[in-house]
Amino acid sequence: MRYLIKQKWLTMGDKYYIRDENGEDVFFVDGRVFSIGDKLSFQDMQGNELAFIAQKLLAWGPTYHVHIRGEHYATVKKKLFTLFRCKFEVDIPGPDDLLAQGSFLDHEYTFTRHGETVATASKKWFSFRDTYAVDIADGEDEVLILASASVIDLACHNRTGTTIDID
Repeated sequence: MRYLIKQKWLTMGDKYYIRDENGEDVFFVDGRVFSIGDKLSFQDMQGNELAFIAQKLLAWGPTYHVHIRGEHYATVKKKLFTLFRCKFEVDIPGPDDLLAQGSFLDHEYTFTRHGETVATASKKWFSFRDTYAVDIADGEDEVLILASASVIDLACHNRTGTTIDID
């Protein structure tokens, strides 16, 4: 399934919709404006929170916790010592961790599990707003992968300041 993540251009905090391949809004991500560390609420279109993402403060490198139904579900951590490309570990309890590895310019990411590709994320090059296409293999946890893609965007392209949506 293909999803499109398009950051709003001028908004307070990170707020954006995630659309499916038919252009329908399927998820809404609501970033907290006044908080210590990044915090995102990942919601369905009825406003039900599917995941909550919180930056871990005082961590060695960008680290985020993903909570689902109030329980810790995964930790997304940027690996600090890599050559020429960013890598993120998506640590899930058990043996099914994901590795997200970026291209040289952080515009393309591949999510793998045990060496097999489970998702790809590609950033549009010439756009006023950050826009990503995320392709997820059938049977994969779409919420976790989309939440992880949101974390990667926060960690690699953190923006501060006020923005206003002009959609």
